[in-house]
Amino acid sequence: MSRTVYVNGEYLPEEQAKVSVFDRGFLFADGVYEVTSVLGGKLIDFDGHAKRLQRSLDELEMKNPVTKDELLGVHRELVERNGIDEGLVYLQITRGAADRDFAYPDGAEPTIVLFTQSKPGLAESPKAKTGMKVISIEDQRWGRRDIKTVQLLYPSMGKMMAKAAGADDAWMVQDGQVTEGTSNNAYIVKGNTIVTRQLSNDILHGITRAAVLRFAAEAQMQVEERPFTIDEAMGADEAFITSASTFVMPVVEIDGAAIGTGTPGPVAARLREIYLEESRKAAI
Repeated sequence: MSRTVYVNGEYLPEEQAKVSVFDRGFLFADGVYEVTSVLGGKLIDFDGHAKRLQRSLDELEMKNPVTKDELLGVHRELVERNGIDEGLVYLQITRGAADRDFAYPDGAEPTIVLFTQSKPGLAESPKAKTGMKVISIEDQRWGRRDIKTVQLLYPSMGKMMAKAAGADDAWMVQDGQVTEGTSNNAYIVKGNTIVTRQLSNDILHGITRAAVLRFAAEAQMQVEERPFTIDEAMGADEAFITSASTFVMPVVEIDGAAIGTGTPGPVAARLREIYLEESRKAAI
């Protein structure tokens, strides 16, 4: 049974879904995206994803073809039609189809595509119990990482570098300091303090990041928003990542060196527990 997907106002079987070969998302990576998790058939942090989507569009001077309420309706309809209990909804908006020219075209209508991915057991990932291994790589992405664009080639290369090294992911390093993971925000814990890089153009403004830092503050945990080095990470008590699809995930090794005891730490475990509990309550 094929999935139902959404393309420019139509719900279609995935085999019938088509986008123009002249679409600027295909030709220039001139598009943005969001991924929203689904738990218990409900959307997690939808409001945050919708707000970040609009910010990305505004930064690229791109029109939004749907209202927030319309977007919510499409998400819910796809979740229902595809019977998603645990999984993801992927959304992509591009500037649309136009004859190939580096300059933004006049009058092009945006292309909007959404599809679901079923991920049974998303909230019960075995990695939450064993922890992830990461390597460090040079950050060679463009300078506007705060815009969630579809140009993800270097993060994909980073994932493959990690895979080749027998690790799960890579943390990217710029000027000697960690920016973020290939598809997640990065954190270390030293004593009672959580350290993560401050918001800027250098990192994605993670929706899960914002929620986790809020929950950490409410739980009386200390947070420092500043850069940290790989050496500092190796000397930390524990480490973790956050993203919409991994929630809070412990990191137990970097570049072959164990972090802390080499097992998931209590801070990451507690934050994951709080995040899942509170996010389920607020899901829509």
